[in-house]
Amino acid sequence: MVSLPPAPDLAALLEDLRVLTELESPSTDPAAIARVMDVAEAWALELGGTVQHLSGGTRRFAFGETGAARPLLLLAHADTVWPHGTLRAMPWRVEGDRAYGPGTYDMKAGLVGAFHALRTLAGGWPRGGVVLLLTPDEETGSASSREHIEAAARESRAALVLEPPVADTHALKVGRKGVGDLHLHFRGVASHAGNKPEEGASAITEAAHAVLAVQALARPELGTTVSVGRIAGGGAINVIPAECSLDADVRVATLAEADRVMAALEGLEPRDPRVTLTVTGGLNRPPFERGPGTQVLFEQAQAAARELGFEVTGEVVGGGSDGNFTAPLCPTLDGLGAPGDGAHAAHEHVRLDRWPAHVQLLTRLMQGL
Repeated sequence: MVSLPPAPDLAALLEDLRVLTELESPSTDPAAIARVMDVAEAWALELGGTVQHLSGGTRRFAFGETGAARPLLLLAHADTVWPHGTLRAMPWRVEGDRAYGPGTYDMKAGLVGAFHALRTLAGGWPRGGVVLLLTPDEETGSASSREHIEAAARESRAALVLEPPVADTHALKVGRKGVGDLHLHFRGVASHAGNKPEEGASAITEAAHAVLAVQALARPELGTTVSVGRIAGGGAINVIPAECSLDADVRVATLAEADRVMAALEGLEPRDPRVTLTVTGGLNRPPFERGPGTQVLFEQAQAAARELGFEVTGEVVGGGSDGNFTAPLCPTLDGLGAPGDGAHAAHEHVRLDRWPAHVQLLTRLMQGL
């Protein structure tokens, strides 16, 4: 029987987290993101890992990879939603059992915890080794890193995602909705609103009808939400408007629902035949459906947590992560980063009273796999 991993040194965890937090790394600044990755690369080399710089800024760190078996994949991202200068208003600080700062919870603490788990395992890597993929653009949809994530998932026996647990809980993430952005553009016919309104075809009127039709595609009981979040169009108020656009957020729990929503949108027709409609966009992350492989991983994590003296639960959440890309390709478990709260909010923080136990959980799970 494998002995339980030791609790990590909280002071060492905090120091590493401080270093990464004080390196601001907004998604819009590749050079800043690279500075965070440089720190992680140094940590990887200290552990005897191999490093590959992939296209688009993604880095691949491998530990104990022999080729004799498929490795275990860890997924993390180095970018944050916070712009440069945020540290002035949200400085790194520790207050009681919480560590605050931009990017702490989402998800620099997850990256720090992974390296502390890897240090515990050093010299005793799981069969096939461990690959840590560190991406630069998760917060903006993973456009450059998706191909690397999917390629790594195809070669791995399981993926453990270092995003945080559900806010202020021990709950891991066993499913995520697929996320889509849709753009509807209406082109009508302009005319004078006072003299010849009948000669015009209002794009805004058609867009108004479409808002209700689009949002009616929601099926909350199936996990499908559709929200028109932005509308823009028109010009001078005495002109029948010839242009109008809608932007909608779509979230689906299954690919079947994604197909239904997209088919309905592609079949949408303006009431006035003089108005044309163009629909662009779609899912940028597929649904992370809770399959049998994920269930097995969750049950192993649940058993490991009990060994360590606490309970974890599993939840399906609405937000997406890079785990959405791996779930269709290999068993995936998400939420294995640091507990806390405040993702993308001014009170973002990590729970120090819970974090070491979750690092132990990650370590134990890698041992067991």
